[in-house]
Amino acid sequence: MHLGHLRLRDFRNYGRLDADFGPGFHLLLGHNGQGKTNILEALHLLATLRSFRGVGSAVMVRHGQPGWFVGGRVISTGTHDVKLYWSRSERQLKLDNQPVKRLTDYLGTLRTVAFCIEDLQLVKGAGRGRRRYLDFLLSQTIPTYLPLLQRYTHAVRARNVLLKKKPADEAALESFTNEVVKLGNEIMQCRHTLLPDLAPSITTAHQRIAPSGEELSVEYRPRVKNDFAIELARVSDRERALGSTVLGPHRDELALLLNNQPAGDYASEGQKRTIAIALKMAQAEHITAIHGAPPILLIDDVMGELDAKRRQGFLPLLEQCSEGRGQVFMTCTEENWPQELGNSLQRWHVNEGRLTGNQKA
Repeated sequence: MHLGHLRLRDFRNYGRLDADFGPGFHLLLGHNGQGKTNILEALHLLATLRSFRGVGSAVMVRHGQPGWFVGGRVISTGTHDVKLYWSRSERQLKLDNQPVKRLTDYLGTLRTVAFCIEDLQLVKGAGRGRRRYLDFLLSQTIPTYLPLLQRYTHAVRARNVLLKKKPADEAALESFTNEVVKLGNEIMQCRHTLLPDLAPSITTAHQRIAPSGEELSVEYRPRVKNDFAIELARVSDRERALGSTVLGPHRDELALLLNNQPAGDYASEGQKRTIAIALKMAQAEHITAIHGAPPILLIDDVMGELDAKRRQGFLPLLEQCSEGRGQVFMTCTEENWPQELGNSLQRWHVNEGRLTGNQKA
């Protein structure tokens, strides 16, 4: 899978961009603030309909313009045209010139894994980010998972509304409780099934890039320990007082332990960054194993912060994507890519929202 063409209109600092890309390794060079990361953001947006920067769509509109457009041509077993437009009054998502009615019909058309500064929150942030990491990976590998998660989220929200009502509608509350239990058990089963494959991949990736003496372990810790329905019944009074569902997969934790200590509390910033990179490396490798083709890797100024050992640990993943008709996009402020990949690099220069180059490095 690779992106053959990218089109931007009034997106961030790009008024107009049309660029063709082949498979392989693409290096985006330029000073800070020129628009390198904006290209990666556009690619990730096409794949997930979200910015990896965690910002809303309005922020991505070029100054003084009503909206933005991001489009592309995806080449895998076939060719697909994808188009995404946003303004305050209109939203459009089209696949092969047809409006997309269900997200499940679209997601998976383009698969990406982004490595960026924001990934530190996977380690140092709240559990919500790590749950999102699991959910995103499951959504990319199990077609039925996203609708399942959406139904569960809807049921929890409806149940929370009923818990706040005084007096409560007991019949409706029982109905949504049963729905939360049923869907929640399915989500937890999916996560339980994922971890035996994912956890070893994370620890192996960490071993490749971490100094000796640093041992990472990963544990899935569901908030529900035994029977979901029975545990909900036990906390019924507390839930009614709080007006909120306090148990379920929306409260699960993916524990990251460095030398048996919580990494978020005890790891240094460098150690946290290494763990975050290992999480993303494992994500890319898992997607490759499931689909038989690597996702597009989006690497935002990560290499410049890594020492020689950590760069060397990155190489197998980069080579796998480059050699397997995949794609890698990496931003740099200077030419500090791994020299082992020098012959396969396509070098691009980014300056004030303009992309030029396409020369072999």
